Amino acid sequence: MAQHVKILGILHIVFGGLGVLGAMIVLLVFGGVSALVAANHSSDSLAAIPILGAIGGFVFILVMALSLPGLIIGIGLMQFKPWARIGGIVLSVFDLVGFPFHTALGIYGLWVLLNRETEQMFVAPPARVV
Repeated sequence: MAQHVKILGILHIVFGGLGVLGAMIVLLVFGGVSALVAANHSSDSLAAIPILGAIGGFVFILVMALSLPGLIIGIGLMQFKPWARIGGIVLSVFDLVGFPFHTALGIYGLWVLLNRETEQMFVAPPARVV
């Protein structure tokens, strides 16, 4: 099961990285369109600049908020951190909504992370008393 946990971690890193890349592209596209509108110098089009900036900023923040947890949890899963298993379960439940690729990732994540063998891998070692 350790191999499955690492595969799941890699998949979360890939999907999270693609989401972050997509957020950056959205920000660049909306910024470029705003610059083109500003270069037009039409008094009617100047009102569109703050609206385009607000839409681009909102989409950027939304996509980053949805992508960064996957990236962070993927890194935690690769290192077998106990918090990453719980976060991975929660993220897998949310992934079930995104058809078709995120649904498959969510099902795979729940299968891997809810396995008893996997649970034993993430149990923190008992603290030593000196």
